[in-house]
Amino acid sequence: MMRVLEFFVALIIVAVVGVVAGVIMPGHGHVERSLVIGKDLRQVYDVLDNLRRVPEYSVLRSYDPHTKFTFDGNAYGPGAEMSWSSTDPKAGEGKLAIASATPSFDEISPATKSASIVWNLDNAWRGQDKHFTLDLERQGSRGQLTEVTWSYDVAYGWNLVNRFANLYINGDPDSFVNGSLTNLQNVLAAVPNIDYSELIPYIAQTQPTPVLLVPTSIARKDGLEGFEAATDKAVAQLQATAKKLGVNVTGPRIVFTTNYGDQTYTFDVALPIDNSTLTVNGQAEQLTAPTPPSLDAAAPAPASSSADPEAATLAVDSHDRFGRLVVDGNVRATLAFGGRALKGVWNGTFAGVPQTSDMLKAYAQTHGYSFDDVVDRVYNIQSKVGDNVETYSQYEVYLPLSNAPEQTPEQAAGMQPPSLEGDEPAESESAPAPASSVAPASSSEAPAGE
Repeated sequence: MMRVLEFFVALIIVAVVGVVAGVIMPGHGHVERSLVIGKDLRQVYDVLDNLRRVPEYSVLRSYDPHTKFTFDGNAYGPGAEMSWSSTDPKAGEGKLAIASATPSFDEISPATKSASIVWNLDNAWRGQDKHFTLDLERQGSRGQLTEVTWSYDVAYGWNLVNRFANLYINGDPDSFVNGSLTNLQNVLAAVPNIDYSELIPYIAQTQPTPVLLVPTSIARKDGLEGFEAATDKAVAQLQATAKKLGVNVTGPRIVFTTNYGDQTYTFDVALPIDNSTLTVNGQAEQLTAPTPPSLDAAAPAPASSSADPEAATLAVDSHDRFGRLVVDGNVRATLAFGGRALKGVWNGTFAGVPQTSDMLKAYAQTHGYSFDDVVDRVYNIQSKVGDNVETYSQYEVYLPLSNAPEQTPEQAAGMQPPSLEGDEPAESESAPAPASSVAPASSSEAPAGE
């Protein structure tokens, strides 16, 4: 009987000590980790102010590669939501929602020294008001580095069991923060270091359009004059082929960039036509969209004298490795466009078009838009010509997307791309100038408009 009494007394003492310890322990928990990332603050901000890339840098996939993610709410900024679920108890299930972003994206500039983004968290970890805070601060002598401080905060209230959970805050919460922060640095490393703060991109819904195209290339040292000459030659060849096929050209010339290399600029010059069924060698051929080249396909014989290494090996009425129809020499026919594309506007010489293309790619990466420029190459349309065609035109640059929302943040906010009339000519000596042999259509007439 005495031993039983002693046992109950011991239990009471333990309980009292536990209650006292719980009352003394803090009613909230906090853990944070910091890392300096070699990217501009705007790029880091954009990656964190949407949740589309969280599956790539959070530790959840390292716990369970089959973790499922779903997105809801806004595509960008406060109101964006992401849920996940896994059969692995370590990953479990939960939800993130962007609660705030200060300042707003349109106030981020090279002069912005700091920013802060808050994600609300709902998962199985104990406590209430769980949230991550991601504080960004410019670092480096030129402000081109960003220190990211990732914090986790939780309120335990007077729930004593939850208060004891603070003893384990350096377990799963700390592991999530530390691992995800390291992965974030790796994801950002793949984003080109390019300033796109002046870009006002839109999501454009493009329509499938039949085109004739010629693979072309120039040496970068040939500059603007070389590009103009090569484009004029390609356009003349395309116009002659269109006449031979009995189809009409319906819009301005289009340039699909294949490779903007250090020594050589490789591109396709195209013209839109009014028929997607062509008669070649007496056979009616229905044009289709390009397809990825087969890895099993035999490599084409080299032809160093041609911009298209397949030109010497493919017969008329055959298809090249992208599934494009060969219609006349090295002229191809295919269905271009179709689907959503990220669209930017450049006013000036053609020299600024490659840089605009790079801006669009970097923007797409930070915002979580998927693209594949092996087949769906970035392209541009000379949509308007200014008073001096040699130096000043408007180019619409498109990056086809395979996964994107209906609008960019700029588009949703009603921000307008620069107009040709409102800008001074942009100058550059490093890239080619636009061809002037084809009368450009207006923006509304372009085959890949919104």
